[in-house]
Amino acid sequence: MKSGLVRGFLSVGIWTFISRVSGFVRDILMAAWLGTGPVAEAFLIALSLPNMFRRFFAEGAFNTAFVPLFAKKLEDRPEAQRFASEAFSGLFMVVLVLSAIAMIFMPGLVWLMASGFQGDERFDLAVEYGRITFPYILLISLASMISGVLNANGRFTAAAAAPVLLNLLFIVAMYLGRWQGWDLGLTLAWATPVTGIAQLGLVWWDAQRTGWTFRPRRPRLSPDMRRLLAIALPAAFAGGVVQINLLIGRQVGSRFEGAIGWLSYSDRLYQLPLGVVGAAVAVVLLPELARRLRADDHAGGQSAYSRATEFGLFLTLPAAFAILVIAQPMVATLFQRGAFTAHDTVQTANALIVYALGLPAFVLQKILQPLYFAREDTRTPLRFALISMVVNAMLAFGLMSVIGFIAAAWGTTIAAWIMVLQLWLGTRTMGQAARADARLRRAAPRIILSSALMAAALWLMRDWLDASGIHRAPGLAILVFGGAAIYFTLSFATGAYRLAELKAAVRRSR
Repeated sequence: MKSGLVRGFLSVGIWTFISRVSGFVRDILMAAWLGTGPVAEAFLIALSLPNMFRRFFAEGAFNTAFVPLFAKKLEDRPEAQRFASEAFSGLFMVVLVLSAIAMIFMPGLVWLMASGFQGDERFDLAVEYGRITFPYILLISLASMISGVLNANGRFTAAAAAPVLLNLLFIVAMYLGRWQGWDLGLTLAWATPVTGIAQLGLVWWDAQRTGWTFRPRRPRLSPDMRRLLAIALPAAFAGGVVQINLLIGRQVGSRFEGAIGWLSYSDRLYQLPLGVVGAAVAVVLLPELARRLRADDHAGGQSAYSRATEFGLFLTLPAAFAILVIAQPMVATLFQRGAFTAHDTVQTANALIVYALGLPAFVLQKILQPLYFAREDTRTPLRFALISMVVNAMLAFGLMSVIGFIAAAWGTTIAAWIMVLQLWLGTRTMGQAARADARLRRAAPRIILSSALMAAALWLMRDWLDASGIHRAPGLAILVFGGAAIYFTLSFATGAYRLAELKAAVRRSR
């Protein structure tokens, strides 16, 4: 693996890990002070609205189309700056208009997200909070676009560090609200756009200091922008499908009291490995593949794809196996205090186990999709996403009356594996760059074996800890660090990862 690719994985992964840890602190405070009651559920729906559109417009469709086109122009700096400025202005205008419309029709958006709220206090609260939080989409969309410019230039730190600001500001806001006796729902809602300003400011500053300037101007439909739209529109529909999948889960959850909170907190837990590994791989791999394909370097493209897959499996599979075993002690230790009850723990852990079964699929999607996007093919993933969406909807709504709110998690997990299968089959015609190399073919089964053996050891450790009466926090620490030590020992013993390869990767990343 090239040193730049390793450094990118490490930089994004480390900062994403810090972001997830600070996010856990934020969620622990929210769970303790709000639990899974009406205010918590209303705020979680309100916050999901700008985040949904952010993934749809900025991190999804827009950056998927923008980054490969921008990477191709980097050899001509003035031309790259012109294209980036046009894209920035176009995105600013589109999202500004969208924000205005959304704030007017907020009751309709809340109903689309959580129709089960209709007729109780959660609906009016979600509408109020939603109108306050929605301008966040404009700020974070612009921040995401600038992050794409930085990533294409091999600069990952500021963009990866920006989400940490969101969590830290939320934590400060909650403590300040408790100290001053403010309404915590409104406090969190008003803190949301403030976090957007902070994140945009950070990446804007990093871009300015490296010579990239961005100011809103009157948009113009140049040939480059037409090309951008031609690629982005299918990606937008694909992104819309992903968001519809999220809508399905929230619609199911809104029909069961407390389920929005259970699904949200379990989502946060499995998002730790997904965010650290999946985000690191996706952010770094797309511009790397685009450069390799532009240079007709198929062997380099194969190496980048194979190392990304190896990296993803090496860290994701043990996390998935571990969550299956320690879901309940994990949820109890992190969240069960204050307004978050033992019943909330059981339900959240049940959802977390189902999500863990899909964790490898969520990461593999992020590895496989750049193979299409780097070729400026956004239509094929759209077709696959539509099929997965239908599967998700049929399972979630069809099983809802049988197994309750957990149907939302099962629909998401099974649909994720259907999506991976389609993406993988679609790469069979892409040539060498989409093939696993010999090293990956050797490592993958050994990683699975090491993960399964670690899970068995964790099962025995959990039973021993239950019988010993050790408190929850030290018990969870023993499980996490003990499981990690066992896994890494097994991975080297089975040859899943060779010590010489690890040392070489570390040397190249310095």
